[in-house]
Amino acid sequence: MTTHKKKKIRLEFEIKASTAMLFNSISTPSGLAGWFADDVDIYNNLYKFKWNNDEQIAELLKKTPNKCMKFKWANSKADEFFEFEIIQDELTDDVALVITDFVDLSDESNSIQLWESQVHELKTSLGA
Repeated sequence: MTTHKKKKIRLEFEIKASTAMLFNSISTPSGLAGWFADDVDIYNNLYKFKWNNDEQIAELLKKTPNKCMKFKWANSKADEFFEFEIIQDELTDDVALVITDFVDLSDESNSIQLWESQVHELKTSLGA
């Protein structure tokens, strides 16, 4: 039996938008469909993300208004998750989105490129 070891990655992106606008983009179906997936449906704490002919279910583990959304894919291990965290610098008021994810070791660079591409879409949708 092969166990795929995943690596935790943490990526930080400066976003020129208010925390409220950014939180809307990481927490609502329409916001997430603007950059992360083609379509998003929510049933209780389950989010169904759709891309072309593929769909995946993620459970919402934590929601902190204007701060954080933490999910776990239905088919992932208990200690693996992906998280969108909004950080605002107290001195400069700069806003950053920190993405935490677990990726296959063999696919780390592709995963990082995908996140960078997705965040580019997010910035475009926010006009940032």
